[in-house]
Amino acid sequence: MILIGSQRGGPGALTRHLLNDFDNDHVEVVELRGFIAEDLGGALDELDTIAKGTRCKQFLFSLSLNPPKGAEIDVAALVAAADRAEERLGLQGQPRAIVTHEKNGRRHIHAVWSRIDVAEMKAVNMSFFANRLAALSKELYLEHGWELPEGHRENGWKNPLNFTLAEWQQAKRLGLDPREVKQQFQAAWRESDGYEAFRAALEDKGYYLARGDRRGFVAVDVNREVFSVSRMTGVTTKELATRLGPTERLPSVDNVLDRIGSGIHEARRKRFKEVRARHDMDLAPLLLERKRLLADQRRERRLMSQGQRARLQAENRVRQGRITHGIRGLWDVLTGRAATIRRENDLEAFTGYRRDADQRERMVAAQMKEREALHQRTTALRKAQRRELMNLAALARHLIPDRAPEAAARTTPRSARGMQLEP
Repeated sequence: MILIGSQRGGPGALTRHLLNDFDNDHVEVVELRGFIAEDLGGALDELDTIAKGTRCKQFLFSLSLNPPKGAEIDVAALVAAADRAEERLGLQGQPRAIVTHEKNGRRHIHAVWSRIDVAEMKAVNMSFFANRLAALSKELYLEHGWELPEGHRENGWKNPLNFTLAEWQQAKRLGLDPREVKQQFQAAWRESDGYEAFRAALEDKGYYLARGDRRGFVAVDVNREVFSVSRMTGVTTKELATRLGPTERLPSVDNVLDRIGSGIHEARRKRFKEVRARHDMDLAPLLLERKRLLADQRRERRLMSQGQRARLQAENRVRQGRITHGIRGLWDVLTGRAATIRRENDLEAFTGYRRDADQRERMVAAQMKEREALHQRTTALRKAQRRELMNLAALARHLIPDRAPEAAARTTPRSARGMQLEP
């Protein structure tokens, strides 16, 4: 189970994120512990008010718990994992909120704790929380029999395809997967042994080396996006300089952009616009199907909740009717019959609670399978579309005007020059 935690403030922004039903198929608050408020926003505002009595700015600890794809795990098991994380983090007994998110046929939860110890009015120390969560994550993978991810098997949490928020947003603007973009840069680096080979390998994929203002080696694509070569390859600036030489030999970003724009800017923009318009048309039926499916599922859940509440009220009336009052009620207390009735009522109430929880869990599991089938179709289409966009970006290099003959001669691979026949 992937555990991602962070210390933070901003209860309002966190509330909006946790209750966001636009990006999530279904959202449900399953636990509010240690609060007076009965809603998530009010609960986190309570913590904000308490924190004002301290100097702590990051008074919340937020944790997401994500089971691996294809894992079947119920809410109770996810909450149990949150309990274990709470113990490892030293947050036992602190006010806590838990929210479930369902998206793309999968379910995960978010847990939020208060870091403020109200008895001492100071924040709980969260030193080394990442290491503690990493250890617990590996334990959960092994206990559930899930295949360990690459990070746990070899390099801890270090994945060569990890990306920052800025890199994700940059790739998202292009309609690409940032992991695929990084793979292209890393493949070009592995396949090259010097500047010319690396430059040619990147240009084959639609990226052009340039000299950045502050980042040294950068690459520019036909979308006028600038990428840090160091970040995309996972190689230090020193290693880049050793293999590629000084950055002074590179053209500036503006020069590269002028070179790209002179040959392909308008034609490429038109082509990309046509492709994306076609992609939108192809996706539209699936997006409409998803919208209708979510509306149907939310209506089913609403009707189930209403039915369960009505049934609970009726059962409570029956249980309440078993309790007698007045002289007869006093006699029941003296004979012990009242205590027997209370135990029976408590047992029936608990049995009813478990029945309703199981009923909800069965509905959620069935709905998730429905959404998973639709998500797989959508994912396959999006993957094909991303591949087409990346191929289009790579092919765009052939539309750029040829370099001067002497420049072409200088960049001819040594192996090719050595194979030329003498006249």
